[in-house]
Amino acid sequence: MKKILLAVLLCLSLFGLAACSGSGSVSGDGEKETATKDSEKVVMKLGSVNNDKHTLHEGYQKFKEIVEKETNGEVEVEIYMNGLLGNDQTMIEALQLGTIEAVGASTSMLANWAPSMMAFDLPFVINDESEADKLLDGPFGEKAAKQLEAEQLLLVGYMENGFRHLTNSKHEVKTLQDIEGFKIRTMQTPLNLATWEALGTNPTPMPYTELFTAMEQKVIDAQENPYGNMALDKFYEVQKYLTKTGHVYNPMGLVISKKFYDQLSPEQQTVVKKAGEEASTYQRELNRERSEEYLKTLEDEGMVITDLSPEARKEFEEKVQGVNEDFAEKIGTEYYDEFMAEVSK
Repeated sequence: MKKILLAVLLCLSLFGLAACSGSGSVSGDGEKETATKDSEKVVMKLGSVNNDKHTLHEGYQKFKEIVEKETNGEVEVEIYMNGLLGNDQTMIEALQLGTIEAVGASTSMLANWAPSMMAFDLPFVINDESEADKLLDGPFGEKAAKQLEAEQLLLVGYMENGFRHLTNSKHEVKTLQDIEGFKIRTMQTPLNLATWEALGTNPTPMPYTELFTAMEQKVIDAQENPYGNMALDKFYEVQKYLTKTGHVYNPMGLVISKKFYDQLSPEQQTVVKKAGEEASTYQRELNRERSEEYLKTLEDEGMVITDLSPEARKEFEEKVQGVNEDFAEKIGTEYYDEFMAEVSK
């Protein structure tokens, strides 16, 4: 009788183990199914050197919102501002390698890969936002973006930093003679260097991420940037004088790694392109609304704000005319002629 009882108990124990094993199997399958879903999620890291309070950040957030909503979370966008993923050049190189998926970078820097984009850096050519929009959204902007694709870079939208203006720590600038000999930080592009050499300064190319320290340590006397960068990164702490030169309009390209893009489904690719266009329109409008607020912040913080007289501006423009002509071939004669034709309309 005891033997029968032991046999029954043993069977019950084995049944219980089997049931546990079966329960574990179900749980395991569930975990496997979840893991599969997680592995299907695509993460897009988006890097920028700009401040996380800049309208560019809000533009990237709009891009993230659209992408994640319209892909039902299949594509997730992670935004890294303040140069957390490196400076512009290192991030763009990482895009080509596919180690970063997206970057918001100045067309000035993108010109190192697409020379046609140097046209946006031609000084004293673009006069207002309406001219800028026609260039960005028209045939020239599309054609310039195409040039990037050969470098494994896909531009999905033009945002903006805005018009660039001059600041310095030495004295008020009212005339061309006032900037003679300035040690000025410029972007790492040949056209920017040539422009400031022609204007009589000593340009020093430098990544944006190093700029504030260089101003603080008096390595440089001057710099040029839009109001937003100056206000949000507190340039007023190390620069006293601002002259409203508006010498260059500075677009920002939202660029995707082509290697990454090619791995997306056709539906996801459509969403990414649509999101880039919509977010860019949103950010440009927002940036223009905020521009005067940024300027007021600079004034309230004690910067001396100076307008160039029409005579002084003309002197600046005449001084750089040769630079524009010299760079026509480097930009590409076809692109240069098309750009200038669009501006003159």
